[in-house]
Amino acid sequence: MNNIDINTIIQTTGEIIDLFGVLFVVIGIVAATIHAVQKIAMKKDGHAIYRSYRHGLARSVLIGLEFLVAGDIIRSVAGDVTLEGVVTLAIIVLIRLVLGMSLEMEIEGRWPWQRAKTSR
Repeated sequence: MNNIDINTIIQTTGEIIDLFGVLFVVIGIVAATIHAVQKIAMKKDGHAIYRSYRHGLARSVLIGLEFLVAGDIIRSVAGDVTLEGVVTLAIIVLIRLVLGMSLEMEIEGRWPWQRAKTSR
């Protein structure tokens, strides 16, 4: 195999991982929406439905972001490493970090560095 073939394989792998990230987000949105609609049809508590729906959306976005960042990292390794590419990747990782922390707060009700609540 020559260098072009390896780069093509790595680029394609990164794009496939990106596709998985998008699929996780879309499937998560659809699943959370179906679940919320079922609870609405059963006339459950509106506030609980809203919280459950937001948690479902946050989880799917968080998992999708993990895949999207992984795809970006893989593609950046295959390409020519430039300062612009490294800065772009750093910005993407920073955005993912901030979104991940805020989604963790949304899902768990605590910051990632705080200890889990224990029941007494």
